Amino acid sequence: MAYLSVGSEYFINSQELEDQVRKLLPSQGGAGAGFDLSASTQIIPIIDLTESAEGSNQRQDLQRSLSLKSVTAFSATSGTTTIVNNTGYFKIIGSYTGYTGAVANAQLQFTDGTTTKTFINYRIDASGFDGQIHNNFEHNIFLEAGDSFQIVASNIQVYGSSRQIADISGNLTNP
Repeated sequence: MAYLSVGSEYFINSQELEDQVRKLLPSQGGAGAGFDLSASTQIIPIIDLTESAEGSNQRQDLQRSLSLKSVTAFSATSGTTTIVNNTGYFKIIGSYTGYTGAVANAQLQFTDGTTTKTFINYRIDASGFDGQIHNNFEHNIFLEAGDSFQIVASNIQVYGSSRQIADISGNLTNP
């Protein structure tokens, strides 16, 4: 004769747990309706497939890491320099430095060859300053087909790197 083992169920009375359930799962009683929490002696395995379902097996903060193979260094010291001209999402990190006695500019811009839009202009007025002024920046950008990301430098040194973090469809790119 075979016996079927059934788990036992217990009700839990804890205001702290009930408050946390209301906070995390508002559709499960967050509107003030009463509900009971319960526990069971039956073991139910839980497998978290969230990252795999999203197309990545790495945490997002780790996915945005820089590596030898994924990073492309750039420098812009005068004129217009194209930094990225591929499609997708990119992380741009860098720094700019202006020197004694000069007004320096670094324009970060997008272009499609016809239209150009500056999204930020870093300006340093070091005309009455003895030494150098140095600042860092970090931006995430998106480029469609035919778009480019450029830096226009005047009396300034801009150094940094770019790294693709996702393709044009938003699929994450691992380092």
